[in-house]
Amino acid sequence: MSRNADANSGVIQTDGHIHAILLVMRAPKRKRPLLRSLQTSSEGVSLAKVAQRSTYVGSAEHKSFPSFAGHPRLRSDASKCDPKFTDLAEITTFLQLAIAAGNVGTHWEGDFPRYVWHVIDGVIYEARLVNQELGQYKGYPLRHGEHPEHLNEVGEKLE
Repeated sequence: MSRNADANSGVIQTDGHIHAILLVMRAPKRKRPLLRSLQTSSEGVSLAKVAQRSTYVGSAEHKSFPSFAGHPRLRSDASKCDPKFTDLAEITTFLQLAIAAGNVGTHWEGDFPRYVWHVIDGVIYEARLVNQELGQYKGYPLRHGEHPEHLNEVGEKLE
């Protein structure tokens, strides 16, 4: 039995028969670890001022429905956003409350924390900075075990 494969064309030839195969593209594996360490001190930084300047813009990559973030473009490897979150002002308020409460990561980009966490109905949501000049974030739910180890499921910092 002779078998030849052409990786570029997606075709396998077996004993004179040609079979088309489906080539699937996957997102590359993460090469660096996520920086999900909760900041324990905010010396020299007014979290209230940072919160006031922060806004939520969302991302169509986490939406399976039309939204303020545009037409849905849900990635196969992305967490799906709950369709109940349609009010941009409400979500921005959640983001600002989380920042003011100090539920921010240790890594900052410019004047803003790269990661912010907030709990809604027992689900931990992570907001990630997408524009460090304007302080704009997108957000998504975290799976169990993905949240920072110093933040519990009710959004309280653990001592």
